[in-house]
Amino acid sequence: MFSSIKQRVIFCAFNCSWLAAFVFLTSPVQAQTANTVLQDTIKPPSRPLLNAPLSGDVSKPATATKSHWYDKIALRGYVQIRYNRLLESNPSLKSSHDASIGANGGFLIRRARLVFSGNVHDRVFIYIQPDLASTPSGSSTIHFAQIRDAYFDLALDKKKEYRLRIGQSKIPYGFENMQSSQNRVTLDRNDALNTAVPNERDLGMIFYWTPNKIRKRFSELANSSMKGSGDYGVFGLGIYNGQVANRAEANNNLHVVARISYPIALPNGQIIEPGIQGYTGKYTVTTDQLSSAEVKGGNFNDQRVAGSFVLYPKPFGFQMEYNIGKGPQFNRETNSILVKSLKGGYAQAMYQIKFNHQNLTPFVKAQYFEGGRKVELDARFSKVYETEFGLEWQPNAAFELATQYTITDRTTKDGKTLYNRQFGNLLRVQAQFNF
Repeated sequence: MFSSIKQRVIFCAFNCSWLAAFVFLTSPVQAQTANTVLQDTIKPPSRPLLNAPLSGDVSKPATATKSHWYDKIALRGYVQIRYNRLLESNPSLKSSHDASIGANGGFLIRRARLVFSGNVHDRVFIYIQPDLASTPSGSSTIHFAQIRDAYFDLALDKKKEYRLRIGQSKIPYGFENMQSSQNRVTLDRNDALNTAVPNERDLGMIFYWTPNKIRKRFSELANSSMKGSGDYGVFGLGIYNGQVANRAEANNNLHVVARISYPIALPNGQIIEPGIQGYTGKYTVTTDQLSSAEVKGGNFNDQRVAGSFVLYPKPFGFQMEYNIGKGPQFNRETNSILVKSLKGGYAQAMYQIKFNHQNLTPFVKAQYFEGGRKVELDARFSKVYETEFGLEWQPNAAFELATQYTITDRTTKDGKTLYNRQFGNLLRVQAQFNF
């Protein structure tokens, strides 16, 4: 059933792309009426016109300034530096979210992002984001440069309510997955929804629809202190490879994803955003993921559905997401990978305190996950119980300091280590600067 539906959706999506190209190439150029909403928080500074005549020079008539593509590209970014070994109770405790947790961990540049973005045409917006602090799988050398995002938005109308996003970008599955790490109060994303799309991104084509009124609301939420995710549409429908970002496609089956979400302004001034999302496809466990020749890889069904609810902090905020589904998972009894069910979610509360032009945000988060981690060794089984509470302090727009105390209980099973349960506590600190 899923296969026939997906074939129709993929056929429709490709037809939409050809129609979009036809509309774009045959329509007269319209004046730009709205800027594409960026998914991070800091707006790029305005850029002065180049080669403009001096204000006091009247010897020559003023001429129109020619616009170049490089005048339209803005640069911004952020860097996160962490230390996780304070008050550590179990050095054997590890996490796939942060390689510096546990034994032999020290200071770590978790992210070093540069964002190049801008409207290079009235209908075309580009977004390229490399990370300068990546570590390839299996490497002991850190701080490699690697592409995170490389896409363009093709607006299908002059208001930019309808658009196609083509390239490597975030997949619209889960509010916290789409929310930038620059905005998130907790240091890491939840396991339950992040295991659906590790690194949050993949290569494909996604159609988004956002009414102009809601585009402005998404912009306000993302470019303020309300920890928004950016504009991923009131409705999104797309196709993508399904092997996650920066990995080659390994089968002839594209994933299909859909999401509906709507930010609702309440009479008391607060904003809530309920949403629902899901995807279906086949994930290939490749030979480089296997612990031995005895464990067999191959193609496995990969399907999930999730619900989201967000109350934006004004000053109290609350987030809750939960997903269920099925996917590849290591089975200890048969020493093999099977398609098995999974489940999990999280709840998070926060409160924003503003004083002397500074922001102080205490928060608490609890999460649970049980299922397979499809991109890890043997699609290892994982069970997570974790509680976090902490404080984020932002004295100015360019600097943030977050402290977080984590109480965690993690169990994994794979062909190399049939049973590994670790639990403990640790205090984590992160310094972040924005530019």
